[in-house]
Amino acid sequence: MRSLTEHDIRTSFVNCSKGEAKRLPLPRDLGERPWDDLDFLGWRDPGAPDRSYLVTEREGRAVGVTLRFPSSQRGFLHRSMCSLCLTTHPGGGVSLMTARKAGPAGREGNSVGLYMCTDLACSLYLRGKKALESGSRFEESLTLEQQIVRTRGHLIAFLDKLHA
Repeated sequence: MRSLTEHDIRTSFVNCSKGEAKRLPLPRDLGERPWDDLDFLGWRDPGAPDRSYLVTEREGRAVGVTLRFPSSQRGFLHRSMCSLCLTTHPGGGVSLMTARKAGPAGREGNSVGLYMCTDLACSLYLRGKKALESGSRFEESLTLEQQIVRTRGHLIAFLDKLHA
């Protein structure tokens, strides 16, 4: 993924108003992100524990979505799998992230959801750049490139549902 500027990020959101996009908190470490290892930029809102944001590239332009997830997490004995990167985590390591749909459907309260790594570090888990505390990745016969293509495909399918 190419590195993104504040302007790129703020103008990318498809499921919130321009005013909301202007006010949302951005990561302070944009210049330090491992852009070459990211399929998307994801971060949590430090002031609102139930909000996260995700920005990816699609057809040469940045596309961003605001996400919500439950602040209360499941018990730590339960394991869940991320639908994007297929990493399993115990307890609250995977959350159902919901995104308000774009346009009139979103204004009517319609949303779509996807189980994702709560810390939004899917790209780094996939590439082995971030260690799992107690979760795991299945050993796969797919190459890393094939896994990346699959992950991006899952993300694009999720984004497509925002406009359906």
